[in-house]
Amino acid sequence: MQKYKKMTIVKVKVGKEFYKAVNYVDITGKVMIGDVVVLNTTAIDLDLGTGGYHFIIYNMKLKNKHSKKDGHIIKLRYTPLQIKCKTVEEENKYKKIFEKFSSLDNFIVVVGTLHSMLAPIACMIKWLKPDVKISYIMTDGGALPIQFSNTVRELKNKCIINNTITIGHSFGGDYECINIYTGLITSKSVLKSDVAIVTMGPGIVGTGTKYGFSGTEQAYIIDAVNKFKGVSFAVPRISFSDSRKRHKGVSHHTLTVLSELMYSKTNIVLPRLEKEKLEYIINQIRSYNIDKKHNIFLEDGQEIKKAFEFYNIDVTTMGRHFSEDKEYFYTLGAVAKKIVKYLNNNFTNI
Repeated sequence: MQKYKKMTIVKVKVGKEFYKAVNYVDITGKVMIGDVVVLNTTAIDLDLGTGGYHFIIYNMKLKNKHSKKDGHIIKLRYTPLQIKCKTVEEENKYKKIFEKFSSLDNFIVVVGTLHSMLAPIACMIKWLKPDVKISYIMTDGGALPIQFSNTVRELKNKCIINNTITIGHSFGGDYECINIYTGLITSKSVLKSDVAIVTMGPGIVGTGTKYGFSGTEQAYIIDAVNKFKGVSFAVPRISFSDSRKRHKGVSHHTLTVLSELMYSKTNIVLPRLEKEKLEYIINQIRSYNIDKKHNIFLEDGQEIKKAFEFYNIDVTTMGRHFSEDKEYFYTLGAVAKKIVKYLNNNFTNI
């Protein structure tokens, strides 16, 4: 399978000014001092939240260079940056697994909506149950190259997640898959994982409108898990630190997905919080009839802080650290704790 791909950060001179630029080696090759490159400057021009980077899209020195990678599946199809990948589905040694697949057989799949949900959930699960094998399935709802995620790099280096799978047009994982269905099968039946965490890469898209956000993918992914007879957990986005009213308590993203966009029933874990905040959340859940459509659990997630300290992990969400948005991180700790209880007791039904 493909190895974890490299990304380099370089300084580029544009006119008289120097800027940071990202170079994806698999797309544009290695870049050296003195090379003349073509840049995509959109992120800085629009002041997007990508860390203030330009992106190298072409190295004049490497013109007419063809990819030597195996495989014939193209991601970023029909764009100037289309990239050749070798997917699990096309490998002969795995074809029987896909052909004979019938069920996820209660395999646990945690489905989030923000990339910042990945590290806390993975850390807490691994801290509570060190022998658990965790796959990260990255969708194409945010950043497409997995190399752009410093979080993934750190989680792999610290052996918190065991492998990565990139699906859709996202690319660069340890394993490439075409869609969520084959990504789930790969995680369960090829890699023999105990848990899969599914989230998009960095950079959720949102317009402030009811349906105009990329986190809507949570709905169809959970439906896919349930269709394949897995055990799904929908991670709620909860915060009392976000200045936007639509994200107070349970975010409108979560409320919309769980009340309107899903066809099947899932498991939702809420954090035990101080009375006023917990009542606010429960009233939201009840007002949207989410408690009648899904399984709701309460769990204490405050030990997440100990997991962060153990692994020396500093995670932010929307620029806020743990101390600035505790309820957000307590939620993720609660989800992870419930999952470990499920693993330890091997329930057939939650």
